[in-house]
Amino acid sequence: MRRVAFLLLILLAADEASLDKVCSYQDVLDHLNLTADNSVFKMTRPVLDHTHLTTVKLEIILYAILAVIEKTQTFIPFVWSTMVWDNERIRWDPAQFCGITHVSVPHDILWKPDLFIYEMVQKDESPPTQYMLVHHDGTVLYDQGLKVVSTCQMDVHKFPFDTQSCTVSISSVIHSVEELRLIPYSNSSRATQFSMDVLKTQGEWEFLELSVISRNFTLERSWDQLVYTFMVKRRPLLHITNFLLPILFFLCLDLASFFIADHRGEKLGFKVTVLLAISVLLLILNDILPSTSNQTPLIATYCIVIFALMLLSLLETILVTYLMEKDSENMAGWGNTLVDREENVKHRSNDDLKGEDKRQCFSSCICKVSDNRKPHELLSASDEVNNGVQTGDSDVLLLILEELKEVQKTLNAHLSCRVEGGKCAWWATTINIAFFYLYICTVSLFLLLIFMKWTS
Repeated sequence: MRRVAFLLLILLAADEASLDKVCSYQDVLDHLNLTADNSVFKMTRPVLDHTHLTTVKLEIILYAILAVIEKTQTFIPFVWSTMVWDNERIRWDPAQFCGITHVSVPHDILWKPDLFIYEMVQKDESPPTQYMLVHHDGTVLYDQGLKVVSTCQMDVHKFPFDTQSCTVSISSVIHSVEELRLIPYSNSSRATQFSMDVLKTQGEWEFLELSVISRNFTLERSWDQLVYTFMVKRRPLLHITNFLLPILFFLCLDLASFFIADHRGEKLGFKVTVLLAISVLLLILNDILPSTSNQTPLIATYCIVIFALMLLSLLETILVTYLMEKDSENMAGWGNTLVDREENVKHRSNDDLKGEDKRQCFSSCICKVSDNRKPHELLSASDEVNNGVQTGDSDVLLLILEELKEVQKTLNAHLSCRVEGGKCAWWATTINIAFFYLYICTVSLFLLLIFMKWTS
């Protein structure tokens, strides 16, 4: 009986000792020998046999869209990456350590997959995560935020109504498919939903979809590769209000300039000013769009065609102004010709009046002399006077006839000039009206086609 009682006392003491046992994470680390500087955990791939395959599950979630630079074709997202793999050298029984199933250790004491982003053009500047999580079955989980500055081939054909697809290709640098396999942790729909839930900022861009595919990349060996495709859509409101609408307003001003009188110089100066304003906007567009593109951007076509239409409108205004000026010069020439003819008639009429006065004076002198002459001498003198008078009358009639002919020629020239000037003015008015209606039809058709192309 004493022996049985002694055994019961021993069992009760053991139970009390087990209840008083205290477990800590340090006990787990001491058990795994992770407290000492043991380089075996980080130098080589964590397998007990080199033929074993290491499977890495990768998850990429879009956290923010920092920038999309069309000029340099650069896509800068901030993503949150999660890597999960198996470390065969790390195992423990949670029952031996009071149910501890996982511990966190510094990220630099264990092996990590050597994953590389092919599109990366700049070193990541975000601070690395200091710890990784190790589970009792050897599963290691490592989370890290990455600022990815990647190159992206952008299609700006429909700018600013464009949608861009930028890819991030991730693969191992050293380990081939015989050693390391990459598989996505979530499918495309779950990755898209997770990204929409955690997305903080989008800026000018609207996030649409995040898709992931797995493929093999073969050069001399084969590597597993995960390709994440970020699909984003531009919000065009800023470019519409700052660029497209001003050009459309300038086009409306050019149309309104047709109601300015053609014979005044303000119309020509107004059109030149509007054309210069379009040129300034073209310089701004040159700073926005990349220098190389597979297709001509529609916004460039929009600006160039409107610029060309306004240039044709300016040339038409120059032509109409020239015809109007020519008509004014013809009318001024006709007035000068009539004034010259009138002065010539007055001058020659004065000369004729002076000759008539001389003939009357000559006749009065003969009459005065006749008082002292004989009758037959008076008869001969009278004949001479009559002959002289008849000769003078004939000369006056001839001069009047010549002046009438000159006046008729002047009137004929005046009428012909008026007809010619009327033709110039008629052509100017006809060209202006025809070009105005053609201009409206062309502009309307072009704007309809370009906006249909943008929205398709």
